[in-house]
Amino acid sequence: MSARLLLLGGTTEALRLARRLGPETVYSLAGLGRVPDDLACRVRVGGFGGAEGLAAFIASEGIELLLDLTHPYAAQISHNAARAAEIADVPCWALRRPGWQPGADDDWREVDGWDELTRALAPFERPFFTSGREPLAHLQEIPEHQRWTVRCLQAEPASPRAEIIGARGPFSLDEERALFARLRCDVLISKNSGSASTEPKLQVARELGLPVLLLRRPELPLVTREFAELDALYEALSL
Repeated sequence: MSARLLLLGGTTEALRLARRLGPETVYSLAGLGRVPDDLACRVRVGGFGGAEGLAAFIASEGIELLLDLTHPYAAQISHNAARAAEIADVPCWALRRPGWQPGADDDWREVDGWDELTRALAPFERPFFTSGREPLAHLQEIPEHQRWTVRCLQAEPASPRAEIIGARGPFSLDEERALFARLRCDVLISKNSGSASTEPKLQVARELGLPVLLLRRPELPLVTREFAELDALYEALSL
């Protein structure tokens, strides 16, 4: 496809796609993680100013197709993308990565939001958060009987009863086994991202018989075309 593309990224799949695109494509990142410097396409870092700002960028750059390959939990960005495409009158294609599915031996429990999560955590003593940065805003609320571990992209100063691990996946099964053994955690908290690069933690939880608290996925907007697999998107783009 020779159309001028705007790729909204931040996922492993987005980076894989960006590596196959040329200078006519704009690859947009929020800037929360590492910014690649080895791509042929143009890289843009930072926000757009909501749906209207994104629509204005699409118009000014002559974008003909908007690709939403953001994280499944980046709902606001996806809603802005769908609305911006509507305003700018361009199609919006999205990769909607399927979520993980529990096996027969899994103890997975879905929760809606922080308040429900904290209630579900009450019986546990050593929770391991792999759900992003949100727990960092609640370190002063750690119950007396708990010690938290929080893994997120960037390390932060620890609190007296929390360890903050700065790390970026993928994580191997052996790495996760060693970490779980060191932490002696009794519950895992995660988003249901569906990413293969972070799935080994679920295997370790299964092996150890640990419960997993999963933050429920947000509702995402309807778009022009949805793809469940990156290969199908490649084919549609004739890559």
